[in-house]
Amino acid sequence: MLCTFHRAYGAVQGSSLSWRGYGALRRCPSAWGLPSLPQCAPLTLSFCSRGGGKGKSRGPEEAEAAFSSVTVTEIRQFLRAKGVPFHDGYSCLQAPSPFTTTTTTDPGGHRETCSLFIDKTTGGFVCTESSLEGSWRDLQDCLEVMQREGRQSLGPDVRLEAPDSDRELAERQEELGEAQRVWDRATAFPELPADTARSVKAAFGMEKVTEATLGKLSVRYCQASGSLVFPWFGGRDSGLRGLKLLSVQQEGDRLEYTATTLPRAGRYHNLFGLHMLSRKDTALVLTAREADCLAVSCSTGLPCVSLPRGVSCLPPPLLPYLEQFKRITLWLGSDLRAWEASKIFARKLNIKRCYLVRPGEQQPCPLEALAAGLNLGKIVRNAVAAGHKSIISFRQLRDEVFGELANAEQVSGIQWQRFPDLNKLLKGHRKGELTVFTGPTGSGKTTFISEYALDLCIQGVNTLWGSFEINNVRLAKIMLTQFAMQRLDDQLEKYDEWADKFESLPLFFMTFHGQHSIKSVIDTMQHAVYMYDISHIIIDNLQFMMGQEHLTVDKFSAQDYIVGTFRKFATDNSCHVTLVIHPRKEDDDKELQTASIFGTAKASQEADNVLILQDKKLTSGPGRRYLQLVKNRFDGELGVFPLEFKKASLTFSAIKGKVRLRKVKEEGQNGPEQPGKSADAKGKK
Repeated sequence: MLCTFHRAYGAVQGSSLSWRGYGALRRCPSAWGLPSLPQCAPLTLSFCSRGGGKGKSRGPEEAEAAFSSVTVTEIRQFLRAKGVPFHDGYSCLQAPSPFTTTTTTDPGGHRETCSLFIDKTTGGFVCTESSLEGSWRDLQDCLEVMQREGRQSLGPDVRLEAPDSDRELAERQEELGEAQRVWDRATAFPELPADTARSVKAAFGMEKVTEATLGKLSVRYCQASGSLVFPWFGGRDSGLRGLKLLSVQQEGDRLEYTATTLPRAGRYHNLFGLHMLSRKDTALVLTAREADCLAVSCSTGLPCVSLPRGVSCLPPPLLPYLEQFKRITLWLGSDLRAWEASKIFARKLNIKRCYLVRPGEQQPCPLEALAAGLNLGKIVRNAVAAGHKSIISFRQLRDEVFGELANAEQVSGIQWQRFPDLNKLLKGHRKGELTVFTGPTGSGKTTFISEYALDLCIQGVNTLWGSFEINNVRLAKIMLTQFAMQRLDDQLEKYDEWADKFESLPLFFMTFHGQHSIKSVIDTMQHAVYMYDISHIIIDNLQFMMGQEHLTVDKFSAQDYIVGTFRKFATDNSCHVTLVIHPRKEDDDKELQTASIFGTAKASQEADNVLILQDKKLTSGPGRRYLQLVKNRFDGELGVFPLEFKKASLTFSAIKGKVRLRKVKEEGQNGPEQPGKSADAKGKK
């Protein structure tokens, strides 16, 4: 963990000591020792990591400590104990920043001069004036040092983490330089010839967005790449921090849009339109696309910003920039995924101040509404409140029920691209569900579930992997091979190309391995859902987690408790949890059933879906591996289809042939054979 400050020539405890000489940041060399300094170089305080090492990533214990939960009550108590004035906001506590000089001139801590925002959920902080970010532990250490040394301010030069490697710094500088070069080459819309401006707007479907609006929001056009250039500024008084380039190509009868960010997505988050907000604004419209932000601004003149990654994520470091608004209207799109994202983001922003635009024929996305001549101001005013009482009537549910009936395909969830037969059975991957997956030892459960999750992740499903049985390096190697659909060990020259593509996926890994308590796992999952808007979590597997909790009760009761905890987590956080459970020992010549899942019936009862990877290759030769759906709470469709494993790419695929998918009915119904009972077996009976 980041813990302590060092001054002058104090002992170096870790890897992130840094200092400034004549205003230029100097960093420790590769030896990570404490080098000599010029006599005239003024020193500033800097964090160091406990332990040695060359800026290595945190180990599992440190990572778990970094994500340790903190309550808002504990945050308030600590600030009061340190004499720090603060204001209670919607999603953050606002206090004077120790990383600026404002504190010395405004000891009273008026809200207008408070630039330090502390997240109520995680304790992480953002200083909007110095753009400094850190964890709750970091802020505690800062305030401890200030109190001990009688300081009023630490200044903006404090380092809160190990310095980047030379390679990372060079890459970041190159990306920022490239962003500046693209920005300088691009042409502002008011400076474009009228014919060119009209053709560009038509190509991007923005015919009704005025040049004045495009100019006001600083949108430019890059003729070299044929892209619209949307800038990200650091705030009202900050310079260029990044760009998003939007290009369009004709694909048959439809237009295909491609977005590119500089720096790369994930390195920096910002809101398009942030620089246009005034301190006096109290209402805001939040959109998922820059084009929608332009439409709202053009039609209504209301303050409006757009998210950097659309409906996939609302990064917590952006919450401080939205803290001043008493009313936030979320208008994220026209489909069910946008509606679900609106409800999730409203929880982060504080549900009491949020209003949602429900998708419908008369309420499409803002750009389509503008093109259709609809009254965007009226749509914003008629947005429904996100908060609701504990008891409601059908009147409040009526529109949502109609929306599910009218959008049956979207309600079914995300479709798998590599497993079309699975779509015919499960219909899709839906948030808020619990899937239990089992199969014989050595049948390829981890390999299959890896591709199963990768398929969804490629389509934008934010995914968190908890691999308790195999380490993350081995798991990432499997997934990278499946992603590339080829082995890379004999063609290493292609590694960087595929690794760069793989790195852009919304994929995260827990650092746990082996046995861990359910509390630490749930805390990490909760942190990931809040920070990265995770919507799919894989736990592989349940048995490896057991052993540290409920030591005084039997293992079946402990397993039931853990399964119930995952069930509640999936429901409360609108997150799909896939839980891998080993089966109990069965004879090799018998197919697995629902009752074969290790433990009591709790797992199959709590699960929305139960999948079994059947494997008969040991008894009847190859080609007898297939996936069986034995429980489907969504619509009751059950069935089984064969799989073929391709060793070269570590992927599974359905066997091509006349008979691929066999649907079955639930037990107790007359019809096709029961799950797990083959037609041959019935004939013998």
